[in-house]
Amino acid sequence: MTVEKLLWCVLVLIGSSKAFGQKDMSRKAFVFPKVSDDSYVSLKAQLKEPLKAFTVCFHIYTELALTRDYSIFSYATKKQFNDILIFWSFSRGYLLSVGGSEIFFKAPKVTMAPVHICTSWESITGIAELWVDGKPMVRKSLNKGYSVGTEASIVLGQDQDSFGGGFEANQALVGDLGDVNMWDFVLTPDEINMVYIGGTFSPNVLDWKALTYEAHGEVFVKPQLWP
Repeated sequence: MTVEKLLWCVLVLIGSSKAFGQKDMSRKAFVFPKVSDDSYVSLKAQLKEPLKAFTVCFHIYTELALTRDYSIFSYATKKQFNDILIFWSFSRGYLLSVGGSEIFFKAPKVTMAPVHICTSWESITGIAELWVDGKPMVRKSLNKGYSVGTEASIVLGQDQDSFGGGFEANQALVGDLGDVNMWDFVLTPDEINMVYIGGTFSPNVLDWKALTYEAHGEVFVKPQLWP
C-alpha cells in the first residue's frame, strides 16, 4: 500500500469515528431552534433481528402543537420509509405508523409545557398504545403480524420520505427533544410509569445514557428544561 493510500484510509477512519459519537445524554436535550429542511439528528441502533414489538419514550417541548404538524421520530428502511413514524398532526393528534399503516391518538388538552410520550406496538396482537405524561390513551389495532426491518435510518426532528432524506421544512420540529429511549418489547404500565417519573429500565435498542448519534444542520445539545 502506498503512503498516499495509507493516509487516505487513516483520514476515512478518523472521519467515520467523528461522524457518529457515543455520549451520555443524561440531563441534556437536542434543541432544534428554527424551521429547516436540513437540521436533524441521526441515531444508530444495533438490531440483529426484525422487530416484533417495540416501545419508544421521549420528552418533547415545543410550541408547534398549537399551529402545525411536525415529525418527532422517523425509522426508515429501504423497503418502507415509514416503518416506524411518530408524528404530531395538528388536526388529528399523535400519529403512529408501523410498516406504512397508521393510526391516530386524540391528545388530551394541549399545554405549553414539556410532555412525556411513550408509544408501543406488538406484532402478535397488533395492539398499539400511547401514553401522555404517564396516562394511557385508548388502545388501538395496527398492522397485526408485521415485522419492522433491521437496516434502519433513524432520524429525530424530520420525517423521512426517502431513506435518510426527503425532508420538508413544514414538517420539521422546532423545540427541544430528549430522554429518547427504545426497547424491543412492550413495557408494562408499571414500567412506563417508572420511566415517566425518571427511573431507568435498561433500554436495549436506543439508550439515552449511551446514545450513538450525529447532529446535522442547526441542532444543539443543551441542558434539559424539564425536571
